[in-house]
Amino acid sequence: MTLDFGTHASASGGVHESLQRAADVGATSAQIFSKNERQWIAKPLDPGVVESFHIERERTGIRQMVIHDSYLINLASPKEDLLEKSMAAFTDELERGQILDIQYLVTHPGAHTGSGVEQGIQQFADSLNRIFDALPDNNVITCLETTAGQGTALGRSFEEIAAIIDLVEAKERVGVCFDTCHAFAAGYDLRTEEATVTVFDEFDRVIGLDKLRVLHLNDSKQSFASNKDRHEHIGKGEIGPGAFRAIVNDPRLAGLPAILETEKDDAGEYDRMNLEFLRGLVTG
Repeated sequence: MTLDFGTHASASGGVHESLQRAADVGATSAQIFSKNERQWIAKPLDPGVVESFHIERERTGIRQMVIHDSYLINLASPKEDLLEKSMAAFTDELERGQILDIQYLVTHPGAHTGSGVEQGIQQFADSLNRIFDALPDNNVITCLETTAGQGTALGRSFEEIAAIIDLVEAKERVGVCFDTCHAFAAGYDLRTEEATVTVFDEFDRVIGLDKLRVLHLNDSKQSFASNKDRHEHIGKGEIGPGAFRAIVNDPRLAGLPAILETEKDDAGEYDRMNLEFLRGLVTG
């Protein structure tokens, strides 16, 4: 058994349209934006679209799904107005996930924007606690994504993510999304199979592999420890094929949704190429 290979699929025309687009490129899991990722406010999901989404999900067989939240959201912000807008938008993302019966909501752990790492971690956790308290029956798991370490962004180290989880009261409602490009850019060496196994051993020691719920599989255009988030096709960047061979064959990761966020083309050929490459690395 290996990973549940997927891709970020466009929801243009309605979230229900994303499922066939994912299936068309050979994906068996999928990530979507549930609304425009660069706007604060969106219209409620249309009941007809929701019904079509559930029908399409059954038809295509795509079971594991992920929402990626809006890029505007910053639950670690020290600015009260931005924080309140972020909390409202994130609450909406969780509610949309519940309506669509999507298991995971991936979010970047925010940026402290000058307040300091410790304060940013505290603010992010406080925000999640407030949101979770307000949505006691929501079943969507919030997955904190590893980040490339640019600027004041949090989540550049396993220790920062572990510190956030430690402060969240409902720990069963949080998980982690490991992004290969981001981790590599932040200084986790994934250039060989052996080094990659060591990185996941460290993840297990610091956070726990039981918290790992989603993978983002992306090679990197930029060099090791660059702190630059620039995705490349699998095996064609600075990471190379070794890391991905280790990941797809690691029994500890089997069954996890593994989402491509690599460059797209209109015909879907890039996704097909990357998914075929990943499946070709499976040895078991």
